[in-house]
Amino acid sequence: MRYFPIFLIIVVLTGCSGNHAGEIRASGTIEAVEVIVGAKVGGQIIKMLADEGSRVKTGDTLALIDRSDLEIQFDQARANAAASEAQYRLTVLGPREEDVVQAEATLRNTEDDLNRSEELFRQTSISQKQLDDARTRYVVAKQNYEKLKRGSRREEIEAAHARNEQAATQLRSVKKKIEDSYVIAPVEGVITQKSAEEGEMAAPNSSLFKISRLSNVHLVIYVSEEELARVKLGQTADVYIDAEPAKPSQGKVIFISPVAEFTPKNIQTKEDRTRLVFGVKIEIPNSEESLKPGMPADAVIRTAPKQP
Repeated sequence: MRYFPIFLIIVVLTGCSGNHAGEIRASGTIEAVEVIVGAKVGGQIIKMLADEGSRVKTGDTLALIDRSDLEIQFDQARANAAASEAQYRLTVLGPREEDVVQAEATLRNTEDDLNRSEELFRQTSISQKQLDDARTRYVVAKQNYEKLKRGSRREEIEAAHARNEQAATQLRSVKKKIEDSYVIAPVEGVITQKSAEEGEMAAPNSSLFKISRLSNVHLVIYVSEEELARVKLGQTADVYIDAEPAKPSQGKVIFISPVAEFTPKNIQTKEDRTRLVFGVKIEIPNSEESLKPGMPADAVIRTAPKQP
C-alpha cells in the first residue's frame, strides 16, 4: 500500500501538464501592431474626420489643424525668397554697363583735374592741400572704375548664393508645416483610440489617434527550456478564444526568443513567475478581424513527437 500514493501523484502531475509529445499548449493575450498618430505641428484642431472604430487607409486625412498663422509666415518667407533670388542674380551679373561708363568718365575728369592741379602747383598758383585733394579724387575714381570693371568677387557671389539658399529653405520649411497641418493616416487599419476633440489645442508631437492593424495579429506565449527544443520557426498552431472554443484560428510560429526571461508578472502563481522561459510569437491571419487586441487566447503548437 505504501507505493500507491506515489503512483497516484505521478498520474496527477502527468495529467496537469497539458503538453503531449506532439503538441505544446500555452496561453497568452492577442496583440496587434499599433501606430500612434500625432500632430506634427501645434494649433487648434478645427476638424476631426475620423472616430474610434473607423477603418482608414494609408493617406486618409484624419484631422485638420488651424494653419492661418502658418499661411502668413509662408507669404513672408516667399517674399523674402524672391528678394534673395533677385539679389543673387544681380550679384552674378555684376555692375550695369552704364555704371562702368559713368565710372570711366569720372576717372578721366579726375585725371584731367590732377594734371591741371600739378601744373598750377608748379606755378605756385594753388596750395599743397589743393593738389593733395586732386590726387585723392583721382585715386578714388580709379579704384571705383577698376572695381566695377572686374565685377563681383567670387566671395560675394558665394555669400549671395548662401543667403538665397537659406531663404529658399525657410520657404520649404513653412510649406512643410502647412502640409503637416493635415493629419494623415500613415498605415491602414482601424482607429482604436482617439485622444482629442475638435476645438482643442494640439501640441506638436502630441498623440491624436491610435491605429491598430488587425489584418494580422499575433500571440506571444512562453515555453520552458525543455519545450523550446521542440519549437521551430514555421510550425503551425491552433489558436482558441473563449468566444469560439470550437473554431480555432490557424497561425504559425514566426519568432523564438534566443534569451531566457522570467515568466511575465501576469502569471498567477509566484512559483511560475520565478521560472525562466522563452517567448514564442505566433502570427495569426485575421481577415475577418474576429481577434481583437487584449483577448485572452490559448495556443496549441503542433510539434514532432519528443525523442526519448
